[in-house]
Amino acid sequence: MSHELVERFRRDDLTFGVIGLGYVGLPLAIEAARSGIKVLGFDVKEEVTKGINDGLTHIQDLTHEDIEEQVQAGRLEATTDMGRLAECGAISICVPTPLSKTRDPDISFIFSATEAVSKTLRPGQLVVLESTTYPGTTREIVLPELEKNGLVVGEDFYLCFSPERVDPGNPVWQTKNTPKVIGGLTSDCSEAGVALYSRFFDSLVPVSSTEAAELTKILENTFRAVNIGLVNEVALIADRLGVDVWEVIDAAATKPFGFMKFTPGPGLGGHCIPVDPHYLSWKMRTLNYKTRFIDVASEINSAMPEFVVGKVSKALNRAGKAVNGSRVLVLGVAYKPDIDDVRESPALDVIRLLERDGAKVDYHDPYVPCLEEDGKVWQGKALTDELISSVDVAVIVTNHTDVDHGRVFELAPIVVDTRNATRGLGRSTSEGVQEGWIVKGPRV
Repeated sequence: MSHELVERFRRDDLTFGVIGLGYVGLPLAIEAARSGIKVLGFDVKEEVTKGINDGLTHIQDLTHEDIEEQVQAGRLEATTDMGRLAECGAISICVPTPLSKTRDPDISFIFSATEAVSKTLRPGQLVVLESTTYPGTTREIVLPELEKNGLVVGEDFYLCFSPERVDPGNPVWQTKNTPKVIGGLTSDCSEAGVALYSRFFDSLVPVSSTEAAELTKILENTFRAVNIGLVNEVALIADRLGVDVWEVIDAAATKPFGFMKFTPGPGLGGHCIPVDPHYLSWKMRTLNYKTRFIDVASEINSAMPEFVVGKVSKALNRAGKAVNGSRVLVLGVAYKPDIDDVRESPALDVIRLLERDGAKVDYHDPYVPCLEEDGKVWQGKALTDELISSVDVAVIVTNHTDVDHGRVFELAPIVVDTRNATRGLGRSTSEGVQEGWIVKGPRV
């Protein structure tokens, strides 16, 4: 790659296109705009593009002021017109990559975005895929579509994979200061990608290929999924042994080497950890290899909502009540504390299972006023003393920091705590019980 071309990706007169303006794409667009680059954002939802052009955000990690500042400065514009991709010297694809109902990768959004890029692709453009996917997607799916009009990668255009590392709600590690992994189809592709992204990321981590970059992302989240699966199994073991799993984990975490603390919970949630390992499992099945650790961890994690509901049932039985007809209050439906994201949240499974067994379920979540799943809508309830006192059991599924769990522990007749949110609130007194996650209720 010529020095002149590298410098073109480093200059301020480049227009940067971002396809997909959600949790990944919009923060990326804002960081690029803050660095002085003109950003053109693309989304299929007109309400999203209109909101951005009006200076409004639709994601929690950005404020309206963040958006308005860049729009007013003329550095950020959003559109649904994919034909305007021709205006962009570099394009990042940040579209969703969900799983199908059979738990196979759904890369239809990637393919649609790639088709749109291909229609306007011209010599000198850089394309970067950021959507999490299985190793080989960039080379096997994206590249053929981009080359079908005769342009050659590494010569006429440049193609990289750079996995997103977004952690919604994290106050420390955000888009700009999280090290950015990037790998190109050729060395010139990598050089172009590093030249561009170094303008708005604090540090770049180049790797040798797109496959290495793709597998890096999958490894990061598979590592977490497997370790969460391990500690969830330890929670099941501790439950049968009559041991406090939280005490065991805290004691183990005092070891200054060779141990990394993970905590159990009601299951996995979010846009990455429950999904990404399945991408690798699917890919390896095509190569006649069974990903045993991943599959076992997934099995354990997927069973945790059923375990939670079993605890609710046992606690109600001790009070002489059945799940059928009981009023249950679920506290927290977001997949982790202090955010509004319900993607793959285990709370959804907990609610479904409780309703399957005949429970009358209400929920409270300060970040999620309304919940819709599979065509059904639940309205969140205000966390009043009257509500807490009137239910048969409260189940803490997500431990939001601005929920008064002490008040819940005091007022609810039975409390099932899946997050250790009630530690230090009298659990060891005569009010409590000595089994697992049932932290308040009748003794055996």
